Amino acid sequence: MEGIITKIESGSLAEELELEIGDKILKINGKAPQDIIELSFLMADEEIELLIEHTDGEREIIEFEKDIDEEFGAEFESAVFDGVRRCKNHCVFCFVDMIAPNMRKTLNIKDDDYRLSFLFGNFITLTNLTAKDFKRIKKYHLSPLFISIHAMNPDLRAKILRTPLGKNIKTQLDELDKAGIEYHTQVVLCKDLNGGAELDFTISEILKRPNALSLAIVPVGITKYRRDKFPITQFDKESAAKVIEQVEKWQEKARADLGRTFVYLGDEFYLLAEKNLPPAEFYDDFPQIENGIGMTRNFIEELGTRDLGLGIRDKNLKIDVVSGTSFAKVLKKLVNAPNVRILPVENKFFGSKVNVSGLLTGGDIIAALKEVGERDLILIPATALKSGEEIFLDDVSLAEMRKMFAPAQILPIRNGFEFRKALEEK
Repeated sequence: MEGIITKIESGSLAEELELEIGDKILKINGKAPQDIIELSFLMADEEIELLIEHTDGEREIIEFEKDIDEEFGAEFESAVFDGVRRCKNHCVFCFVDMIAPNMRKTLNIKDDDYRLSFLFGNFITLTNLTAKDFKRIKKYHLSPLFISIHAMNPDLRAKILRTPLGKNIKTQLDELDKAGIEYHTQVVLCKDLNGGAELDFTISEILKRPNALSLAIVPVGITKYRRDKFPITQFDKESAAKVIEQVEKWQEKARADLGRTFVYLGDEFYLLAEKNLPPAEFYDDFPQIENGIGMTRNFIEELGTRDLGLGIRDKNLKIDVVSGTSFAKVLKKLVNAPNVRILPVENKFFGSKVNVSGLLTGGDIIAALKEVGERDLILIPATALKSGEEIFLDDVSLAEMRKMFAPAQILPIRNGFEFRKALEEK
């Protein structure tokens, strides 16, 4: 159990102590921290005894005094020092089980770690928590958490997660409520499984919870690599419209009772049903935007109301905008300029039914660009790149792509602000 330093901030306490990249923090005041959460609590003391192991294997004890609120100023190889808690469930729609073979190992990690839920918003099922884990959550008040519910019917939830531990959801949420731990929740919705009356029951039960902050409902996604025999049907235009109609009643009730929408639908439901997206205020403060809830509306709001076609920096500049097939329909309505080409890329890697931009691979983007001819500027979705790195899901690098299409410039776009800036600023 050790924290390996990967970055030291200039002028920080870590730099003052002459720590180096690669050094390992073994103990703080005699205790080995399990993660950066515990490290932060231990480093809050004013008198510190630090046990360090340097890259040459030599160990050193460093004693020092610090201000109680003074930051350590180091980043670590992993947020958890004792290994990521793996998921032992076998959910009927587990996306990790639908990953293509021979992809990088990190894509095949099924985590169900409450610490990553607190730190980064990863969704957990609670089924892999121990009594000791619950005790730590309460001790450090790790709130909010992000919890995958899927169904509040205990038998149905156990069926979906394929573990009898799934039945314990009510008791576990009761324990979190009692401890004052808040949480965001989600339902991955499958036709003819946890929809209809079961969805109504789940929404009604979560709405009763004093510490529940939001409920996101997202449509199940299936790739061509799925081998699970459990029958799952994806949503189409008609069935997506029915879900919208069903959930709207709960949203109206929540806004009347709570003053906020609380129950949010994934953007894909509106795009599939060809329905207008709700207005920005409907999403409140966009509590689950990283889960694809309101991302499209937020992008539109960031663009603003001014006609994009009027401010293009160079009318002679040939611009390609790469997108998943779903969001491309939205972009075509937003951009009115003859020199800007919206390029919907079919996801041949995972299968054509996977239509979100974040799951586009470098290979599919390259193939699509080669088919349409020359251009001067290429805008690609930043969500298709690995977080913090310029690498696509299929390990194609952005550098390789740039070299392939030089002298055209390739820019990853993260939001509506960057999209407008890329089109209008010279």
